[in-house]
Amino acid sequence: MAQPPLSGLRIVEIAGLGPTPFAAMCLADFGAEVIRVERPGLRHLLGLEVDILDRSRQHVALDLKTDVGVARVRELIARADGLIEGLRPGVMERLGLGPEAAATLNPRLVYGRMTGWGQSGPRAPTAGHDINYIALSGALHAIGPADTPVVPLNLIGDFGGGGIYLAFGMLAALWDAAKSGRGQVVDAAITDGTAHLMAMVYGMAQGGAWTDRRGANVLDGAAPFYGIYRCACGGFVAVGAIEPKFYRDLVAGLDLAPGATEDLVARQHDRAAWPAARATLEAAFAGASRDVWAKHFDGTDACVAPVLTIAEAYGDAHNAARGTFETASGIHQPAPAPRLSRTPGRIGATGAADIDDILSRWSIPHA
Repeated sequence: MAQPPLSGLRIVEIAGLGPTPFAAMCLADFGAEVIRVERPGLRHLLGLEVDILDRSRQHVALDLKTDVGVARVRELIARADGLIEGLRPGVMERLGLGPEAAATLNPRLVYGRMTGWGQSGPRAPTAGHDINYIALSGALHAIGPADTPVVPLNLIGDFGGGGIYLAFGMLAALWDAAKSGRGQVVDAAITDGTAHLMAMVYGMAQGGAWTDRRGANVLDGAAPFYGIYRCACGGFVAVGAIEPKFYRDLVAGLDLAPGATEDLVARQHDRAAWPAARATLEAAFAGASRDVWAKHFDGTDACVAPVLTIAEAYGDAHNAARGTFETASGIHQPAPAPRLSRTPGRIGATGAADIDDILSRWSIPHA
């Protein structure tokens, strides 16, 4: 089997929450050797018995409040290609492990920093969480019904605007270091990443195609052809029939009264007709269970999908055919993504490591 594409990369991960271990997991899934430095006696910062984000890499216990612990990390840094950390701005500097100190040990080192607000700006030294960071970009304001925003888990900020952008920034800087021989700092802020994710919506808003209030746009649930409907069983289906031909397939499959299909299709983008159209679709979907509708529309272009629970997602036929989930160490978990045809990622072993063994293997710094 071909080696994963990031084989040979050496990354030091300073243990942190959410987006930092997620970025490390992404790099490790594709072959980077990531060594996670953890506080002694603390395996999981959230107290979880199962933490998928820790997979595919080894960990060492080092107390960074001691001179010995800092010295051992400095040894790792001298031999590594990259480092990622998610502490508040200034913490790594106070430990003597900031970017300037690291650069004296290893000028090629790519130093990845994951924060909510970023390394600079008036909010930089203050605490926050995903919900605060996505609030600042306008993303939170745009999600939910008209009366109140809805918390979209921590997918948009921590993982979408945070972890993925840290991983992408690391790869960009590592590619440059391979050519230039010079490292640099990757300042990955969740506020910046979330704003970047909003690029299309910002463009739509400035081009007059987006109203800056919830429940008034095609993609925020206002349109009857793009929304969620309750079924007879209490479950839900998700409808995304934006294109006219797909909307026609949707309403044709609902077995509506004669003439209703043509009227709905003809007035698809007539906002004055949306409330009545939604009521019609609500009544139709309420007439059968979620699974009946899923089977009914399966294989069509009506853009209807069942809203699955987490447990149901593991066994879904499409997910199973794709291998979207794997079972490793008895735990259902998402397979590495995206798919590479020749050098795919794979879930690696997780466990404790001896730092002297690591340093022996990493004894020769990359040229």
